[in-house]
Amino acid sequence: MARLLHLLTDGRCSRGPTSSHLPQHLRRWGLTIVRREREMKAYAERLWDVVIIGGGQAALATAYFLRRTDLSFIILDAEQGAGGAWRHGWDSLRLFSPATWSSIPGWMMPPAQDGYPSREHVIDYLTQYEARYQFPIKRPVRVTSVERVAGALRVHSESGHWDAKAVVSATGTWSNPNIPAYPDAELFRGQQLHSAHYVEPQAFSGKRVLVVGGGNSGAQILAEVSKVAAATWVTPTDPVFLPDDVDGRVLFERATERWKAQVEGRVIEQPVGGLGDVVMVPPVVEARERDVLHAVRPFVRFTPNGVVWADGSETAVDAVIWCTGFKPALGHLTSLGVVTEQGRVEVEGTRSVSEPRLWLVGYGEWTGSASATLIGVTRTARSTATEIEQFVVKAEA
Repeated sequence: MARLLHLLTDGRCSRGPTSSHLPQHLRRWGLTIVRREREMKAYAERLWDVVIIGGGQAALATAYFLRRTDLSFIILDAEQGAGGAWRHGWDSLRLFSPATWSSIPGWMMPPAQDGYPSREHVIDYLTQYEARYQFPIKRPVRVTSVERVAGALRVHSESGHWDAKAVVSATGTWSNPNIPAYPDAELFRGQQLHSAHYVEPQAFSGKRVLVVGGGNSGAQILAEVSKVAAATWVTPTDPVFLPDDVDGRVLFERATERWKAQVEGRVIEQPVGGLGDVVMVPPVVEARERDVLHAVRPFVRFTPNGVVWADGSETAVDAVIWCTGFKPALGHLTSLGVVTEQGRVEVEGTRSVSEPRLWLVGYGEWTGSASATLIGVTRTARSTATEIEQFVVKAEA
Protein backbone atom coordinates (compact mmCIF):
# COMPACT_ATOMS: atom_id res chain seq x y z
CA MET A 1 0.00 0.00 0.00
CA ALA A 2 2.77 2.45 0.87
CA ARG A 3 4.47 1.81 -2.48
CA LEU A 4 1.19 2.35 -4.31
CA LEU A 5 0.55 5.64 -2.53
CA HIS A 6 4.08 6.72 -3.40
CA LEU A 7 3.31 6.12 -7.07
CA LEU A 8 -0.08 7.80 -6.88
CA THR A 9 1.32 10.92 -5.24
CA ASP A 10 4.57 12.80 -5.59
CA GLY A 11 6.56 10.77 -3.13
CA ARG A 12 5.81 13.10 -0.24
CA CYS A 13 2.37 11.54 0.18
CA SER A 14 0.78 14.72 -0.98
CA ARG A 15 0.42 17.38 -3.56
CA GLY A 16 -0.50 16.06 -6.92
CA PRO A 17 0.69 13.02 -8.83
CA THR A 18 3.74 13.06 -11.04
CA SER A 19 2.70 9.96 -12.98
CA SER A 20 0.50 11.63 -15.57
CA HIS A 21 -0.27 8.32 -17.25
CA LEU A 22 -2.22 7.12 -14.22
CA PRO A 23 -6.03 7.28 -14.51
CA GLN A 24 -7.52 10.32 -12.80
CA HIS A 25 -9.68 8.23 -10.49
CA LEU A 26 -6.59 6.42 -9.16
CA ARG A 27 -4.77 9.67 -8.51
CA ARG A 28 -7.79 11.05 -6.64
CA TRP A 29 -8.13 7.79 -4.73
CA GLY A 30 -4.54 8.08 -3.57
CA LEU A 31 -5.02 11.67 -2.44
CA THR A 32 -8.22 10.73 -0.62
CA ILE A 33 -6.45 8.00 1.35
CA VAL A 34 -3.63 10.34 2.33
CA ARG A 35 -6.08 13.09 3.29
CA ARG A 36 -8.04 10.68 5.48
CA GLU A 37 -4.80 9.68 7.21
CA ARG A 38 -3.99 13.34 7.79
CA GLU A 39 -7.50 13.92 9.12
CA MET A 40 -7.09 11.08 11.61
CA LYS A 41 -3.78 12.56 12.66
CA ALA A 42 -5.38 16.00 12.97
CA TYR A 43 -8.10 14.63 15.26
CA ALA A 44 -5.47 12.90 17.39
CA GLU A 45 -3.07 15.85 17.59
CA ARG A 46 -5.77 18.57 17.47
CA LEU A 47 -3.83 20.33 14.72
CA TRP A 48 -5.51 20.73 11.34
CA ASP A 49 -3.97 21.84 8.11
CA VAL A 50 -6.96 24.12 7.50
CA VAL A 51 -9.94 25.32 9.53
CA ILE A 52 -12.76 26.95 7.55
CA ILE A 53 -14.97 29.29 9.57
CA GLY A 54 -18.47 29.44 8.10
CA GLY A 55 -20.61 26.92 6.23
CA GLY A 56 -22.19 28.82 3.34
CA GLN A 57 -21.42 28.89 -0.36
CA ALA A 58 -17.92 30.40 0.01
CA ALA A 59 -16.92 27.81 2.61
CA LEU A 60 -18.23 24.92 0.51
CA ALA A 61 -16.55 26.17 -2.67
CA THR A 62 -13.22 26.43 -0.85
CA ALA A 63 -13.73 22.99 0.69
CA TYR A 64 -14.36 21.54 -2.76
CA PHE A 65 -10.90 22.58 -3.93
CA LEU A 66 -9.21 21.63 -0.65
CA ARG A 67 -10.80 18.20 -1.04
CA ARG A 68 -8.76 17.79 -4.21
CA THR A 69 -5.57 18.01 -2.14
CA ASP A 70 -4.45 15.78 0.70
CA LEU A 71 -4.74 18.55 3.31
CA SER A 72 -6.79 17.85 6.41
CA PHE A 73 -9.54 20.41 6.94
CA ILE A 74 -12.68 20.96 8.96
CA ILE A 75 -15.61 23.35 8.51
CA LEU A 76 -17.05 25.10 11.58
CA ASP A 77 -20.56 26.40 10.89
CA ALA A 78 -22.68 28.42 13.30
CA GLU A 79 -25.93 27.38 11.60
CA GLN A 80 -28.12 24.44 12.59
CA GLY A 81 -28.06 23.04 9.06
CA ALA A 82 -26.86 23.58 5.51
CA GLY A 83 -27.59 26.68 3.48
CA GLY A 84 -25.60 29.49 5.09
CA ALA A 85 -27.24 32.90 4.77
CA TRP A 86 -29.92 31.46 2.47
CA ARG A 87 -31.53 29.94 5.57
CA HIS A 88 -32.44 33.48 6.64
CA GLY A 89 -33.78 34.94 3.40
CA TRP A 90 -37.40 36.03 3.21
CA ASP A 91 -39.97 33.46 2.13
CA SER A 92 -40.44 34.67 -1.46
CA LEU A 93 -36.75 35.36 -2.16
CA ARG A 94 -35.55 34.20 -5.56
CA LEU A 95 -32.25 34.39 -7.38
CA PHE A 96 -32.06 36.63 -10.42
CA SER A 97 -29.93 34.12 -12.34
CA PRO A 98 -30.95 30.74 -13.79
CA ALA A 99 -29.73 27.63 -11.96
CA THR A 100 -26.97 26.99 -14.49
CA TRP A 101 -25.50 30.38 -13.56
CA SER A 102 -25.99 29.95 -9.82
CA SER A 103 -23.76 26.97 -9.07
CA ILE A 104 -20.63 26.44 -7.03
CA PRO A 105 -17.83 24.21 -8.38
CA GLY A 106 -18.11 20.52 -9.12
CA TRP A 107 -21.85 19.98 -9.30
CA MET A 108 -24.34 22.18 -11.09
CA MET A 109 -27.51 23.35 -9.37
CA PRO A 110 -30.49 21.35 -10.68
CA PRO A 111 -32.88 23.43 -12.83
CA ALA A 112 -35.74 25.16 -11.06
CA GLN A 113 -39.21 24.11 -12.11
CA ASP A 114 -40.70 27.59 -12.21
CA GLY A 115 -38.13 30.07 -13.45
CA TYR A 116 -35.39 31.44 -11.25
CA PRO A 117 -34.43 29.29 -8.22
CA SER A 118 -36.21 30.00 -4.95
CA ARG A 119 -34.55 30.31 -1.57
CA GLU A 120 -35.65 26.77 -0.70
CA HIS A 121 -34.21 25.48 -3.98
CA VAL A 122 -30.82 27.00 -3.12
CA ILE A 123 -30.88 25.53 0.40
CA ASP A 124 -31.73 22.10 -0.99
CA TYR A 125 -28.89 22.39 -3.51
CA LEU A 126 -26.34 23.30 -0.83
CA THR A 127 -27.62 20.50 1.41
CA GLN A 128 -27.16 17.94 -1.36
CA TYR A 129 -23.79 19.47 -2.24
CA GLU A 130 -22.52 18.90 1.29
CA ALA A 131 -23.70 15.31 1.25
CA ARG A 132 -22.29 14.67 -2.22
CA TYR A 133 -18.76 15.59 -1.20
CA GLN A 134 -19.00 14.43 2.43
CA PHE A 135 -17.27 17.47 3.83
CA PRO A 136 -16.18 17.31 7.49
CA ILE A 137 -18.56 19.84 9.07
CA LYS A 138 -19.25 20.56 12.72
CA ARG A 139 -22.40 22.52 13.57
CA PRO A 140 -23.65 24.45 15.29
CA VAL A 141 -20.27 25.90 16.22
CA ARG A 142 -20.08 29.67 16.68
CA VAL A 143 -16.50 30.85 16.45
CA THR A 144 -15.81 33.65 18.92
CA SER A 145 -12.15 34.50 18.30
CA VAL A 146 -8.89 33.49 16.64
CA GLU A 147 -5.52 33.85 18.31
CA ARG A 148 -1.90 33.14 17.49
CA VAL A 149 -0.22 30.20 19.18
CA ALA A 150 3.12 28.55 18.51
CA GLY A 151 3.24 27.79 14.79
CA ALA A 152 -0.53 27.93 14.31
CA LEU A 153 -3.76 29.85 14.67
CA ARG A 154 -6.17 28.77 17.41
CA VAL A 155 -9.85 29.04 16.55
CA HIS A 156 -12.01 29.44 19.65
CA SER A 157 -15.69 28.63 19.97
CA GLU A 158 -18.09 28.43 22.88
CA SER A 159 -17.56 24.66 22.94
CA GLY A 160 -13.81 24.27 22.40
CA HIS A 161 -10.94 25.20 20.12
CA TRP A 162 -9.19 24.00 16.97
CA ASP A 163 -5.58 24.69 16.00
CA ALA A 164 -4.73 25.12 12.33
CA LYS A 165 -1.78 25.83 10.09
CA ALA A 166 -4.11 27.97 7.96
CA VAL A 167 -7.53 29.51 8.57
CA VAL A 168 -10.14 30.48 5.99
CA SER A 169 -12.73 32.99 7.17
CA ALA A 170 -15.92 32.57 5.12
CA THR A 171 -18.54 34.01 7.46
CA GLY A 172 -20.10 36.32 4.89
CA THR A 173 -22.11 39.36 5.88
CA TRP A 174 -25.63 38.26 6.86
CA SER A 175 -24.98 38.31 10.61
CA ASN A 176 -23.78 41.93 10.46
CA PRO A 177 -26.65 43.96 8.94
CA ASN A 178 -26.03 47.63 8.27
CA ILE A 179 -28.56 50.10 9.68
CA PRO A 180 -27.69 53.77 9.06
CA ALA A 181 -27.59 56.10 12.04
CA TYR A 182 -30.49 58.57 12.05
CA PRO A 183 -31.14 61.28 14.65
CA ASP A 184 -33.74 60.38 17.27
CA ALA A 185 -34.09 56.79 16.05
CA GLU A 186 -34.39 55.72 19.68
CA LEU A 187 -37.55 57.83 20.05
CA PHE A 188 -39.43 56.06 17.28
CA ARG A 189 -42.20 53.89 18.72
CA GLY A 190 -42.85 51.94 15.54
CA GLN A 191 -41.14 48.81 14.29
CA GLN A 192 -37.66 48.80 12.75
CA LEU A 193 -36.62 45.66 10.87
CA HIS A 194 -33.62 44.90 8.67
CA SER A 195 -34.13 42.85 5.51
CA ALA A 196 -31.97 40.18 7.18
CA HIS A 197 -34.93 39.46 9.45
CA TYR A 198 -37.79 40.16 7.06
CA VAL A 199 -39.93 37.06 6.40
CA GLU A 200 -43.17 37.88 4.58
CA PRO A 201 -45.41 40.89 3.81
CA GLN A 202 -48.54 39.92 5.75
CA ALA A 203 -46.98 41.11 9.00
CA PHE A 204 -47.27 44.66 7.61
CA SER A 205 -50.82 44.41 6.29
CA GLY A 206 -52.68 47.73 6.58
CA LYS A 207 -49.66 49.56 7.99
CA ARG A 208 -47.73 52.63 6.88
CA VAL A 209 -44.30 51.34 5.89
CA LEU A 210 -41.04 52.88 4.72
CA VAL A 211 -38.81 50.57 2.67
CA VAL A 212 -35.33 52.11 2.84
CA GLY A 213 -32.68 51.11 0.30
CA GLY A 214 -32.33 51.19 -3.47
CA GLY A 215 -30.90 47.78 -4.32
CA ASN A 216 -32.50 44.49 -5.29
CA SER A 217 -33.67 43.66 -1.77
CA GLY A 218 -35.37 47.04 -1.47
CA ALA A 219 -37.11 46.68 -4.82
CA GLN A 220 -38.25 43.11 -4.20
CA ILE A 221 -39.52 43.78 -0.67
CA LEU A 222 -41.28 46.96 -1.79
CA ALA A 223 -42.92 44.98 -4.60
CA GLU A 224 -44.64 42.61 -2.20
CA VAL A 225 -45.21 44.87 0.82
CA SER A 226 -46.91 47.46 -1.39
CA LYS A 227 -49.66 44.93 -2.11
CA VAL A 228 -50.80 44.88 1.52
CA ALA A 229 -49.54 48.16 3.01
CA ALA A 230 -49.16 51.86 2.29
CA ALA A 231 -45.50 51.58 1.33
CA THR A 232 -43.06 54.39 0.53
CA TRP A 233 -39.71 53.62 -1.06
CA VAL A 234 -36.81 55.69 0.30
CA THR A 235 -33.50 55.71 -1.61
CA PRO A 236 -30.47 58.03 -1.54
CA THR A 237 -30.66 58.52 -5.33
CA ASP A 238 -33.03 57.40 -8.04
CA PRO A 239 -32.93 53.59 -8.35
CA VAL A 240 -31.23 52.21 -11.45
CA PHE A 241 -33.35 49.60 -13.23
CA LEU A 242 -31.68 47.21 -15.63
CA PRO A 243 -33.31 46.30 -18.95
CA ASP A 244 -35.84 43.50 -18.65
CA ASP A 245 -33.58 41.06 -20.52
CA VAL A 246 -30.57 41.58 -18.23
CA ASP A 247 -30.28 39.14 -15.34
CA GLY A 248 -27.56 37.84 -13.04
CA ARG A 249 -26.00 35.81 -15.83
CA VAL A 250 -25.31 38.92 -17.88
CA LEU A 251 -24.05 40.82 -14.84
CA PHE A 252 -21.62 38.04 -13.97
CA GLU A 253 -20.32 37.95 -17.55
CA ARG A 254 -19.69 41.69 -17.35
CA ALA A 255 -17.98 41.36 -13.97
CA THR A 256 -15.74 38.62 -15.39
CA GLU A 257 -14.82 40.81 -18.36
CA ARG A 258 -13.91 43.66 -16.01
CA TRP A 259 -11.79 41.33 -13.88
CA LYS A 260 -9.91 39.98 -16.89
CA ALA A 261 -9.31 43.49 -18.19
CA GLN A 262 -8.00 44.62 -14.81
CA VAL A 263 -5.61 41.66 -14.60
CA GLU A 264 -4.36 42.35 -18.12
CA GLY A 265 -4.11 46.11 -17.61
CA ARG A 266 -6.78 46.89 -20.19
CA VAL A 267 -9.63 49.39 -20.13
CA ILE A 268 -12.96 48.22 -21.53
CA GLU A 269 -16.27 49.90 -22.17
CA GLN A 270 -19.43 48.22 -20.93
CA PRO A 271 -23.12 49.10 -20.79
CA VAL A 272 -24.22 50.83 -17.62
CA GLY A 273 -25.32 48.35 -14.98
CA GLY A 274 -23.78 46.37 -12.17
CA LEU A 275 -24.50 43.80 -9.49
CA GLY A 276 -26.07 46.48 -7.27
CA ASP A 277 -28.63 47.69 -9.80
CA VAL A 278 -32.21 46.47 -9.78
CA VAL A 279 -32.84 43.33 -11.82
CA MET A 280 -36.35 43.18 -13.25
CA VAL A 281 -37.43 39.86 -11.79
CA PRO A 282 -41.16 39.05 -12.20
CA PRO A 283 -42.34 40.58 -8.87
CA VAL A 284 -40.54 43.85 -9.66
CA VAL A 285 -41.97 43.89 -13.19
CA GLU A 286 -45.43 43.41 -11.69
CA ALA A 287 -44.78 46.29 -9.27
CA ARG A 288 -43.80 48.48 -12.20
CA GLU A 289 -47.10 47.62 -13.88
CA ARG A 290 -48.87 48.76 -10.68
CA ASP A 291 -46.85 51.99 -10.89
CA VAL A 292 -45.35 51.68 -7.41
CA LEU A 293 -41.64 51.81 -8.27
CA HIS A 294 -41.29 55.45 -7.27
CA ALA A 295 -38.71 56.48 -4.70
CA VAL A 296 -38.24 59.57 -2.55
CA ARG A 297 -35.07 60.95 -1.01
CA PRO A 298 -34.19 60.13 2.61
CA PHE A 299 -35.83 61.65 5.65
CA VAL A 300 -33.65 63.60 8.08
CA ARG A 301 -34.74 62.35 11.50
CA PHE A 302 -37.22 60.24 13.41
CA THR A 303 -40.06 61.37 15.65
CA PRO A 304 -41.94 59.17 18.12
CA ASN A 305 -44.65 58.55 15.51
CA GLY A 306 -42.81 58.81 12.20
CA VAL A 307 -40.18 60.74 10.29
CA VAL A 308 -39.37 64.31 9.26
CA TRP A 309 -38.35 65.05 5.67
CA ALA A 310 -35.84 67.58 4.35
CA ASP A 311 -38.61 70.15 3.70
CA GLY A 312 -39.74 69.96 7.34
CA SER A 313 -42.89 67.96 6.71
CA GLU A 314 -43.68 64.96 8.90
CA THR A 315 -45.14 61.59 7.97
CA ALA A 316 -46.67 59.10 10.38
CA VAL A 317 -45.04 55.69 10.04
CA ASP A 318 -45.78 52.31 11.61
CA ALA A 319 -42.70 50.42 10.42
CA VAL A 320 -39.35 50.88 8.70
CA ILE A 321 -37.78 48.03 6.74
CA TRP A 322 -34.06 48.66 6.29
CA CYS A 323 -32.78 47.25 2.98
CA THR A 324 -29.44 48.92 3.48
CA GLY A 325 -27.02 46.08 3.02
CA PHE A 326 -24.54 44.36 5.24
CA LYS A 327 -21.02 44.68 6.55
CA PRO A 328 -18.44 41.87 6.69
CA ALA A 329 -18.99 39.66 9.74
CA LEU A 330 -15.44 39.74 11.07
CA GLY A 331 -15.91 40.08 14.82
CA HIS A 332 -14.11 36.77 15.37
CA LEU A 333 -10.94 38.24 13.80
CA THR A 334 -10.65 41.38 15.93
CA SER A 335 -8.50 39.43 18.39
CA LEU A 336 -5.84 39.13 15.67
CA GLY A 337 -5.68 42.89 15.18
CA VAL A 338 -6.24 42.57 11.43
CA VAL A 339 -9.64 44.28 11.08
CA THR A 340 -9.37 47.87 9.86
CA GLU A 341 -11.45 50.87 10.92
CA GLN A 342 -13.45 50.30 7.74
CA GLY A 343 -14.43 46.85 8.99
CA ARG A 344 -12.34 44.90 6.49
CA VAL A 345 -9.04 43.03 6.42
CA GLU A 346 -6.27 44.22 4.15
CA VAL A 347 -5.69 41.40 1.66
CA GLU A 348 -3.56 40.52 -1.32
CA GLY A 349 -5.91 38.40 -3.36
CA THR A 350 -7.69 36.65 -0.50
CA ARG A 351 -4.72 36.38 1.85
CA SER A 352 -4.33 38.69 4.83
CA VAL A 353 -1.38 41.04 4.43
CA SER A 354 -0.59 41.16 8.15
CA GLU A 355 -1.40 37.52 9.07
CA PRO A 356 0.00 35.08 6.46
CA ARG A 357 -1.96 32.12 7.87
CA LEU A 358 -5.33 33.78 7.26
CA TRP A 359 -7.44 33.88 4.08
CA LEU A 360 -10.85 35.50 3.53
CA VAL A 361 -13.30 34.25 0.91
CA GLY A 362 -16.69 35.45 -0.30
CA TYR A 363 -17.07 38.88 1.30
CA GLY A 364 -17.50 40.91 -1.86
CA GLU A 365 -15.38 42.71 -4.42
CA TRP A 366 -12.50 43.28 -2.00
CA THR A 367 -11.99 39.51 -1.77
CA GLY A 368 -12.45 38.91 -5.50
CA SER A 369 -14.70 40.00 -8.33
CA ALA A 370 -18.29 38.80 -7.74
CA SER A 371 -16.99 36.62 -4.89
CA ALA A 372 -20.14 37.15 -2.80
CA THR A 373 -22.24 35.36 -5.44
CA LEU A 374 -22.81 31.65 -5.93
CA ILE A 375 -21.13 31.43 -9.31
CA GLY A 376 -18.58 34.16 -8.66
CA VAL A 377 -16.93 32.57 -5.63
CA THR A 378 -15.42 29.69 -7.62
CA ARG A 379 -12.45 31.64 -8.95
CA THR A 380 -11.29 32.93 -5.56
CA ALA A 381 -12.04 29.62 -3.81
CA ARG A 382 -9.77 27.84 -6.28
CA SER A 383 -6.90 30.31 -5.92
CA THR A 384 -7.26 30.28 -2.13
CA ALA A 385 -7.01 26.49 -1.93
CA THR A 386 -3.96 26.53 -4.21
CA GLU A 387 -2.22 29.17 -2.10
CA ILE A 388 -2.96 27.32 1.12
CA GLU A 389 -1.65 24.04 -0.26
CA GLN A 390 1.58 25.73 -1.34
CA PHE A 391 1.86 27.44 2.04
CA VAL A 392 1.47 24.19 4.01
CA VAL A 393 3.90 22.33 1.72
CA LYS A 394 6.52 25.02 2.19
CA ALA A 395 5.99 25.07 5.96
CA GLU A 396 6.46 21.30 6.16
CA ALA A 397 9.53 21.21 3.89
